[in-house]
Amino acid sequence: MRQEVSVRFAHGREFVLPVTSADAMRPDDARRWLDEQFVANECEPLRASGKVLTADKLLALADTVGPARFESDPAWAADYARATLAALDRATVEVDVESGAVTF
Repeated sequence: MRQEVSVRFAHGREFVLPVTSADAMRPDDARRWLDEQFVANECEPLRASGKVLTADKLLALADTVGPARFESDPAWAADYARATLAALDRATVEVDVESGAVTF
């Protein structure tokens, strides 16, 4: 089964990040990694209530680090993909930063 995360930015910039089952992350480890990265990168909650859903974390994190991080740090990008799939319990996920949507 194909497992991958696509991250799309403005101007047609897209990163397709494949994940093998051997690289899978446990769901609780994935949520912890996303939480740590959200704080470490000083991401802002997208909702006025301050509640941060997993999809919001994925969007805010990708938007904050931008395409440069996905390009320059393949290990970080791979961890982002692994955490995304595990946290959402999906085999494929599309994170469209420009439109603010996460789909599977």
